[in-house]
Amino acid sequence: MTATSPATATAGPEHTGFWRSARARYLMPVAFVTYSLAYLDKSNYAIASAGGMADDLHLSAGADSLIAASFFLGYFFFQIPGTIYAEQRSARRLVAWSTVAWGLLAVTQGLLSSPGQLIAVRFALGVVEGAVLPSMVMLLGRWFTRGERGRANTLLILGNPVTVMWLSAVSGWLVSVSDWRVMFVAEGVPSIVWGLACLWLIKDRPEHSGRLPESELALLRADLEAERAAAPPVTGTLREQYGRVLRSPRVLTMAAQYFFWSFGMYGFVFWLPAIIKKGSGEGIGATGLLTAIPYAVAAVAMLFNSRLSDRSGRRRAAVWPWLACGGLALAASYAAGDHFPLALALLVVAGLCLYAPYGPYFALVGTLAPPGVAGAAVALVNSFGALGSFAGTYLVGWVRGTALGDAGAFGFMAVCALLAAGLTLAVPEPTDLPAPRPTDPPATPAR
Repeated sequence: MTATSPATATAGPEHTGFWRSARARYLMPVAFVTYSLAYLDKSNYAIASAGGMADDLHLSAGADSLIAASFFLGYFFFQIPGTIYAEQRSARRLVAWSTVAWGLLAVTQGLLSSPGQLIAVRFALGVVEGAVLPSMVMLLGRWFTRGERGRANTLLILGNPVTVMWLSAVSGWLVSVSDWRVMFVAEGVPSIVWGLACLWLIKDRPEHSGRLPESELALLRADLEAERAAAPPVTGTLREQYGRVLRSPRVLTMAAQYFFWSFGMYGFVFWLPAIIKKGSGEGIGATGLLTAIPYAVAAVAMLFNSRLSDRSGRRRAAVWPWLACGGLALAASYAAGDHFPLALALLVVAGLCLYAPYGPYFALVGTLAPPGVAGAAVALVNSFGALGSFAGTYLVGWVRGTALGDAGAFGFMAVCALLAAGLTLAVPEPTDLPAPRPTDPPATPAR
């Protein structure tokens, strides 16, 4: 069964195809840059730590891990209320002003001189960024049909590996020619400027943009209306609807799944530079370049997997096998021991496997709740992912400083990735909209 929706399937070639749509050309670059900047200001801490900040501020391994992880505690708290505000009021305002705020906080990191100050600012950075990803996923659900959302979500989250790819090289260079303080300031300022631009660039609904062809809007309305008609009926007040979503066993299962996935993922992301620096014996500049390799390959895997998932309509099958392979590759990378080229190759495999499922995964989560309140499902899942990210960032860094060393760290990450793969199988594959038969009459676009 494909993920083709009725109106799109009967449209002419000028209206079919994700890349042919004016919506993709208009919104996806904006979404990509927004999430890229968020990920930049979230993840450059690892480069700063490896580039002299830990020594300058006399941070122990435990303190360093706690500062890095404090971001995710803040990230946890604002997910659900922020996303409900975006869903019921304005995603444009929430995303724009959050971007400005996290840019200011990112710059502030370069002006601080104590671990306590850094913990407070990293926590606040997580709070203001918390609702951005689920709000953007919810927003894309208004702009794209079910058969397009795997690719739309992938292009949004592609800002993650692509940003880390150039972040690793550019941040390493900035630290090598100046210091970690200059890096924080230089990489925080663009978010302030971009956040103000988002007030003009982002629109809450496609019909508000004024830049899309009326024929494409009519087809989109017909497709989304067909999706709403096929969804189970909803009853009760808005509060009751959100309550049912947040208590749904399927949503809670995926929240647990994302906890373990994020544990393994962010343990990998935050401590990869330190692991590569130790294994290669290279300086911070070369470490940055080597760290970029897994993310370059991961970006290609994300695009490939999301395209296959959109064409087949299968979401679950585009998630669990990749996570299982990623967990096995993490374990094998440590087993490679002192053979650094082999260990690096396995880290590349682990990175691409951990990243490849993101687009189909959030398309799957978006089907676990009715349209209009699905943002709460994404927010709850993402908030538990924040807790997993906290645990992964803190515990992986802490374990590396104990007698368990890198063996314990890789073991933690591998087991969590395998648990995430198993939990994915506990949620049934969503039923998708059937493609119309060739004899079906053309759908009438809604006006």
